[in-house]
Amino acid sequence: MTGNRPSESTGANSDPMNPDNSPHEEPLGQTRPDGSLWGDVQALIEDGQTLVEAELAYQQARAAYAWKRGKGIALLLVLTLFFGFFALMAAVVGLLLALTPLLTAWGALAVVALGLAALAAISMWLAVSRFRQARARILAKEPQA
Repeated sequence: MTGNRPSESTGANSDPMNPDNSPHEEPLGQTRPDGSLWGDVQALIEDGQTLVEAELAYQQARAAYAWKRGKGIALLLVLTLFFGFFALMAAVVGLLLALTPLLTAWGALAVVALGLAALAAISMWLAVSRFRQARARILAKEPQA
């Protein structure tokens, strides 16, 4: 039975981790990872490096996906603003045409312009108040509920 398996016939140099069965020559001060504390530390370091490499690859894939999707979302937002602007212009023109017989052209223009200015002022007031609240919470020393 001793001749059936090559690893049995090689004698002292048989090592499954060394396919050419050449003797190992370790540098001075280093030992092979054979279950000793040094081997466990080396295995832990290699596992940590593998984990960091895998995490970097995962985060790069996430960033690439977000960038690709973000470009499409940004384009859709630009189109939304574009079409929203022209819808608002159509509403303004329609409102001017509808109010002209009732208030004259100048009166309709004044009503529509004052209405749009009031909406702009309300939007600006809300934006400023929300900005001030956010700034106060961010700069506050103690957390606010």
